[in-house]
Amino acid sequence: MTDIAIDPSWKAELKDEFQKPYFAKLIDFVKKEYADHPKACFPPGPKIFAAFDRCPFDKVKVVIIGQDPYHGPGQANGLCFSVADNIAIPPSLVNIFKEIKEDLGKPVPQTGNLERWADQGVLLLNATLTVRQGQPGSHQRHGWETFTDAVIQRVSDDKENVVFLLWGSYAQQKGKNIDATKHLVLKSGHPSPMSANQGKWFGNKHFSQANAYLESKGLPQIEW
Repeated sequence: MTDIAIDPSWKAELKDEFQKPYFAKLIDFVKKEYADHPKACFPPGPKIFAAFDRCPFDKVKVVIIGQDPYHGPGQANGLCFSVADNIAIPPSLVNIFKEIKEDLGKPVPQTGNLERWADQGVLLLNATLTVRQGQPGSHQRHGWETFTDAVIQRVSDDKENVVFLLWGSYAQQKGKNIDATKHLVLKSGHPSPMSANQGKWFGNKHFSQANAYLESKGLPQIEW
């Protein structure tokens, strides 16, 4: 694991996970995919663990759970719901920004790059960290889900006063074992157009609720 760009705090926290047989098989699979399809696997290799590199374990204040990386060229940057600078903002993220504007009165950003959130302690975690171009779900069931389940469990077990934002049934199932007695767990529909247009996303006020909770615990709020 020494060659992977990941903050040392996560290397320490997940050192046992990195030694498990499933993880070795997962890394072999990912390496082969990127070798066989060098221009058609996302995010770029150095960005696969960007969520962990930008947001150290000891700094985690909020966890947002996504599913797959975006599977279009140039989109994925290793953070869930986030895209690289100068890339069109995807529909789900458009709706996230709309809710932030309605909830907090913040203007809609000109970029969909959420590295600024990660740098403040928001772990933007996809359940599956890689994907092949144009094939959503193509890297599922190869071990990523086991790994990210372990990540969520570590945050739940080893930290306190973290806000978990679970959007949609997939994220809610993924977070079913989070200890809600010592963390804030907020649930709503997914921000995708289909869910949002059915009234399951807009008005959830998760961003103001998250900040109010952090403030109540003496923690800095997130500048959404």
